[in-house]
Amino acid sequence: MKIFLDTANIDELKKGVAYGIIDGATTNPSLIAKENKGFIPLVKEILDVVPGPVSVEVTATSAEEMIAEAKKYAELSENVVIKVPINLEGLKVVKTLSESNIKTNVTLIFSSSQALLAAKAGATYVSPFVGRIDDISGSGMELIEEIAQVFDNYSIETEIIVASVRHPQHFVQSALIGADIATIPFSTLTKLLKHPLTDIGMEKFLKDWEKVKK
Repeated sequence: MKIFLDTANIDELKKGVAYGIIDGATTNPSLIAKENKGFIPLVKEILDVVPGPVSVEVTATSAEEMIAEAKKYAELSENVVIKVPINLEGLKVVKTLSESNIKTNVTLIFSSSQALLAAKAGATYVSPFVGRIDDISGSGMELIEEIAQVFDNYSIETEIIVASVRHPQHFVQSALIGADIATIPFSTLTKLLKHPLTDIGMEKFLKDWEKVKK
């Protein structure tokens, strides 16, 4: 399973890339706004840091305007992925961009039917939001299982990005299901390494090492 960082923070991205485990990044208008930087300059910084796919979201509402935005962003780098909302206008955008070999990530997916329609339109990725489904007493991971089954039924090549990851268990369940990608906040990434037995083991090793005659 590939790991994307869900952030627009340059320091977090640099750390994640330095760890050698980050395959890409996802951004959205909310994450961009937190950084208090110009949009295009910040996106260029992110593209310089991240070697893999970087999702950049369009903010227009009509297909024509979204396509114009998307083409401008796609010119920044070959690893730009255009993030498009799942609606009728968005499907038009995905079809047009796929015909121009511009990669797309269809976002705000909350059902397997939405994921299937996005894939049929030519989406490179679909992003189901598991945490937001859990927030309203649904089961986000059941949705991932459904989408994975549907895509497997028809040998669909569109990749599943598990988004809105709230905690390490979402990450583990994504891997067990066989999701292609999990996009996670930096805080969740650091939690994945934590285990009390690891801490206890390290402490014991260091104490024992102090007893070794130098």
